[in-house]
Amino acid sequence: MLKCWIEAMRLRTLPVSLAGVVAACGYALLDGGFDPVAAVLCAAFAILAQVASNFANEYYDYTAGLDRAGRDGPRRGVTEGDITPRAMLRATYIALGLACMTGLSLVAWGGWWLIIAGVFIALGALAYSTGPYPLSRHGWGEVAVVVFFGIVPVCLTYYVQCGHCTAAVAMGSVAVGLMGANVLVVNNYRDRDDDLAVGKRTLAVRAGRRAVRSLYLLNGCVAVALVLPLWRTMPAAARLIPAVYLAIHVALWRALGRREGAAINPLLGLTAMAMLLYAVAFAVAAAAVS
Repeated sequence: MLKCWIEAMRLRTLPVSLAGVVAACGYALLDGGFDPVAAVLCAAFAILAQVASNFANEYYDYTAGLDRAGRDGPRRGVTEGDITPRAMLRATYIALGLACMTGLSLVAWGGWWLIIAGVFIALGALAYSTGPYPLSRHGWGEVAVVVFFGIVPVCLTYYVQCGHCTAAVAMGSVAVGLMGANVLVVNNYRDRDDDLAVGKRTLAVRAGRRAVRSLYLLNGCVAVALVLPLWRTMPAAARLIPAVYLAIHVALWRALGRREGAAINPLLGLTAMAMLLYAVAFAVAAAAVS
């Protein structure tokens, strides 16, 4: 049973939420405002919010009849009968509640207005899969990832540590969001035929596999371009980091075009890990020059 819940958390995707926090810490280190306690709390909040979103996605896709047993993607516990729908719904709101409690502790750093931001994030975690206009079913999932796994975590994590936000941080947040969106691109590229059959209008369904594969390449290239001005201010050795990320990104893009079905699953985790490794490398480089 524990294995089923671990699968439902979708561990391969969790580096996406962590990468935004780590990248923000890199910016905070460069600007002399890094706070390890606030950083840990931000990381906990981000991971809990993503787990809640993953649980909600599994529950609400099941209740809407959008999942089927034996799918190419990771095993869905509710669809396969390993977890009851009621248990998954309860777990969704427990995870969301824990995220909100963690977020409340950040008021001590960022002020009471963070409660409004927390409500926005909580609603976003649910709006991805449910509500009057579920974002994941209408081709807006990638945009949601840019906002909730890039712009929001990077800017807020930096803000609670430094008390303000800068243009460089805002640009970096979009870059992180584009990297994170590629994880969803891979997921929806793999599931395109299944989603089409059940009426789930993801971007891959609306635009086609060729278009979203091109988007995967474009997202990574634009992400690197957005942060190049910052990297030019770093030591020469550190400037290799975006180049290495881009090389990995292109290799994954090529692999995506050669694989189908379940063979694509490893690329999802590798895309997320490349994003996290980039963020970690940036934070380490920032710590070295700060």
